[in-house]
This record gives sequence, C-alpha cells and structure tokens, in this order.
Amino acid sequence: MSQHIIVWFRQDLRLNDNPALESALNSNAAVIPVYINDTSCGRPAGAMGLWWRDASLAKLDAALRARGSRLIYRDGKAADILPALAQETGASAVLWNRQYEADIIARDTDIKATLKNNGLDAESFNGSLLFEPWEVTSKSTGGPFKVFTPFWRACRALGLKRGLWTAPAKITPPPSWPPSDPLPQAAPLPHMDRLDDWQPGEDGARAALNLFLTQNISGYAERRNLPSEPATSRLSPHLRWGEISPARIVAETENAKIIGKDGDKFLSELGWREFSYQLLFHNPSLPETCLQEKFEAFPWRDNADDLEAWKRGETGYPIVDAGMRELRRTGFMHNRVRMVAASFLIKHLLIDWRVGEKWFWECLVDADPANNSASWQWVAGCGADAAPYFRIFNPILQGPKFDADGIYTKTYVPELTALSGKTLYAPWTAKTDMLDSGQIALGDTYPTPIVNHEAARARALERFKSL
Repeated sequence: MSQHIIVWFRQDLRLNDNPALESALNSNAAVIPVYINDTSCGRPAGAMGLWWRDASLAKLDAALRARGSRLIYRDGKAADILPALAQETGASAVLWNRQYEADIIARDTDIKATLKNNGLDAESFNGSLLFEPWEVTSKSTGGPFKVFTPFWRACRALGLKRGLWTAPAKITPPPSWPPSDPLPQAAPLPHMDRLDDWQPGEDGARAALNLFLTQNISGYAERRNLPSEPATSRLSPHLRWGEISPARIVAETENAKIIGKDGDKFLSELGWREFSYQLLFHNPSLPETCLQEKFEAFPWRDNADDLEAWKRGETGYPIVDAGMRELRRTGFMHNRVRMVAASFLIKHLLIDWRVGEKWFWECLVDADPANNSASWQWVAGCGADAAPYFRIFNPILQGPKFDADGIYTKTYVPELTALSGKTLYAPWTAKTDMLDSGQIALGDTYPTPIVNHEAARARALERFKSL
C-alpha cells in the first residue's frame, strides 16, 4: 500500500487499539479518516444513540486535528461514497473495522468487491470484539454455543488478553483534503436534563474505566445490583460506539490486579456482550424474532394506555417508575432495574418484548444492536440461555431488596419522599395519615397501580404455560 489510504470509521470512534487505523499508519501512507452517515443499511440509531454518536464524532475530529489530521463526514450510501472518494483522492486502499449485522455484512462484502475491481486494496479487521462470532464453537456440536456459561468458559480457555496499540502523536495528512459535510450537532431530547454526567469520546471512556478500576470495583459482584451506588462501570455506551476496545478493558483490569469474584464478574459482562454478538451473527433476525420459535404464538396484549404508562414511569410501582424515569431523563437505566422494568412490561402487562426493545433502542445511549435484543429475549424467556418463563420479578419486593433506603427510587420518584421501607414500594398499603403527611394523593400526585401484581402474575403464568 502506498500514498493515500482511506480509513472508514464506523462503530470504532477511537484512535487507540484501532486495527484499521493501525494498519494504515504502518504503511507510512497519508491517511484520510472518513465517517459516512449511511441510513440505508443497518438499524438506524435511536435518538439518544445519535446524540452520543454526534458528540463522539466531534471528539474524534478534535483528536485527529490535534495530530494534524481531520475527520471527513459524508451523508449518503457508503457503497456510492467510498469508490467515488477513493477516485477523488487517488487513494490506493480503504480499510475498516467489521460490524456484524447481516445487511451490513452483505453491503460491506459488495463494497469490498467493488473497490478491488477498481484496483484498490480493501481490508476489514476485528476492532470491536475479543473473538469473531465464528471463532468460539462448541466441541460437542462444532457450531455456536446456545448457553452463555460454557461459551464464556471456552472464551476464557482461549485467552482474553490482546495486544494494545497506541496512536501516534502525528498522522500524515493528504496533500489536500476532500470536501466534508458539516459534522452533525449533538441534540438531546428536551426532557433529557441529566446528560452532564456523560463524557462521550475516547478520553471519556478511558476516564470512566480508570474511575471504576481505582474507586468503584470493590464489591462489584454484589454491589452492581444496587442502583443507588456507583458500583457499575458505565462503559456500555463507550463500548457501543467503540470509544474503547474490550481488549483494553481486559488488559487494564488485569494490570490493576482485580482478581477474585469482582474481576471475574466484571469481565463476564464483556462475555455477555461477546455472546450477544455471536447470537446476532448466527441469528440475524434477533431483534424481531424469538430464538425459541414456540414463543411466536404467544397471545400478547395490545394496550396503548398501559404501554404509555410504562414509558412515562407512571405504572404505580415505584421501582419500575424510577427506572423508566431514569431512562427518560438520563438516557440510561441501571442494569438491575432494567430487568425489573422489562419483566414488568412483558409479564405484568403482557406486552410484546419487541415493543419494549424498540423503546429502549430509542432512549438508551448504550442501545447496542446485539445486547439490547439478546437481553430483552433473555427476560422474556424466549432467547438463548433465557430466564425461565415463570421467573416474574416482583416489583414490590425488588425495591426494598436492592434499594433498601429508597435513595435511587426517591431520586426519580420524589413525590414519594415521605414514605420509607416497604410502603415506599407499595404506597397503596400506607396508612391514610402517612399519605396525608407526605401530601401524597394516590391517583393524583402518584398513580395507583395500573395492574394488580398477584392477578397479573397469575395471568402471565397461565398464558406462558399454554405454550
């Protein structure tokens, strides 16, 4: 390879540990970094995912400019833009890191063939996973794993550690830059009023990892279930947009000598991400189709009022409402509460898991093509390694179990601040004088439950058993 090389950035918005960029720079060629907003292929990011992406693109451009380079941004079809850009700039090669959705794989395969037919080099790399989805296979079947634990055991046996690469201080620019469309401006939704906690971009990712490993990982295996504590890494949106590599997370966790169940549990969360991508690669319709086919016959309810109450955090169950309001205001939801809120939609309201998956896709800054659908299928009981259908999270008990002091719940449901203990999570059981002293009017200042827990549980079990 010589002269000019186009590096096509996608879900890898970082300079370090970026195999496509590393390969380009090793050739001693001038590099033309490009990002293409191609909405014709792949699942378009939701509103909050786009907010994060746009903020991250600005940080990537700034990091490139600090090295004498810049990011070229184009709107349109990558299949049209890349060959034209290569011809326009006289590039000899186009390099990128792989994605794993079926339609994107097909498009990229066509692009690679077109570029090679035009006399260019075209090469793709693994820049987002520890293992390619086809690399970890079951010894008994020779095919992909269908259960997480043996999959992750096989990954650990293969070895997780990878080499790390540091971007140079200077990146050779081309003699002249091709024109660029303006970078999009990050625009959160109006009700998102708690976004200052996030730092999109590669520097933010490294800072989040360092904070977690130096201050918050102690007791992670248990504390990660407590939404009021800073006991999770909050790396998921950084991973979703490729601002940090899983290889760096593994290496820095091991370098910090995080051993025992805390380190094992933390790394296993990377394992679930790997497992989810294997599922998506081998089951391209994962976001739309139940992995267990029998669930396609399930008689879901179509109730717009119940769905809207769930979306707005007005179900009358405080731990569910706290999670949905956290999502609405921050673009995030604590992992334990995600399970409770998802279970409530699916099993208490009997609303199709795909409806919830789409809402999370729209609202989460970390909505990931593989994790989001795999995790919803897990809760619904229709996916791989799924929770059994009869596991129905009790929102009345989950609150005091994981938010005993009510700190998290009252942060997002402040109208119940006067309540405590079990009555906080079942305010309809509180005495009238307690409600009056807290100026709580059920059905007015806070909703009454939209469904009775015991009746909803019995209804769900009956319907699920029918399968």
